[in-house]
Amino acid sequence: MVKQHKKWSRKRKIWTVATTLVVIVGAAVLGAGGYFFHVAEVRAEKDFVGSGLVSKKNPLYPQQQKWLAADTKTWHLKAKDGTKLVGSYLPATQATNKTVIVIHGFGVDHKAMAPYGEMFHRMGYNVLMPDNRAAGKSEGKYIGYGYLDAKDYKGWINEVIAKNGKQSQITVMGASMGGATTMMLSGMNPPKQVQAYVEDSGYTSVADELHYEAGNMYGLPDWLANILIPVVSGYSKVLAGYSYGEADAEKLLAQNKRPMLFIHGDNDKFVPTKFLKPVYEASNGPKEKYLVPGAAHVESYRTDPVKYEATVQKFLNMYFK
Repeated sequence: MVKQHKKWSRKRKIWTVATTLVVIVGAAVLGAGGYFFHVAEVRAEKDFVGSGLVSKKNPLYPQQQKWLAADTKTWHLKAKDGTKLVGSYLPATQATNKTVIVIHGFGVDHKAMAPYGEMFHRMGYNVLMPDNRAAGKSEGKYIGYGYLDAKDYKGWINEVIAKNGKQSQITVMGASMGGATTMMLSGMNPPKQVQAYVEDSGYTSVADELHYEAGNMYGLPDWLANILIPVVSGYSKVLAGYSYGEADAEKLLAQNKRPMLFIHGDNDKFVPTKFLKPVYEASNGPKEKYLVPGAAHVESYRTDPVKYEATVQKFLNMYFK
């Protein structure tokens, strides 16, 4: 009887230790997931992201300054969840039905896309450049990573149509997270007035990008990233309203049948160049890709401004009159 009691006592100790370890590991995983969710998704200054504005030495500096000095109009939009969004609009020099909506990336606001806005304005387009939710003058606590933003941009598209008329011809262009937003939007059945897309340096999915950055920025091994990313996605679903399984550009692109130009630098170490192939292959509409030699992340325009502009204009000229 004494031996049996000791045997059960040992088993209880083993189970107690095992349970304690599980609780500790679980708490550590949840804590780490909460930390990475805050870094990735909660609106705050990100020390690993600059303002997005280019310096005087950058060949795009004149375009940036010209846009920033332009007499833009402020547009307002209330998202379906009540978030108040703000955008800057500059009508074309000559009246036109052509409008481009330009989407910025992670951790910056619309001013980071100033050179692109100036480029399109010079090409004769009306230009709308909103601040994404949780950026710039727009409201929002959580970054949408392209998924929530794509839904917001359907609202901006409707706003263009309401203000400029049903005859509007619209293109959507975005870079980095804005490129992913553009791709996700293409699979959400936007209004027929959207006739073409240009995406620059977008990722395949939020899960893929965060998994890559877990190793690139934090040195986490794949096995640990495979544990943490679903946890961070769970935080996102509960707090921000979307999971990383939903925020999948590659999956949504399969629903797109409209023209898209895919641009990527072949030296991109932030949204790796390898992401270009799967998103390009996923789209089911007319498509072209422009791989820029030597260009780092969202550096394709700066690397070869003349060819970049010519490539974009030639592509859009096939679909806009």
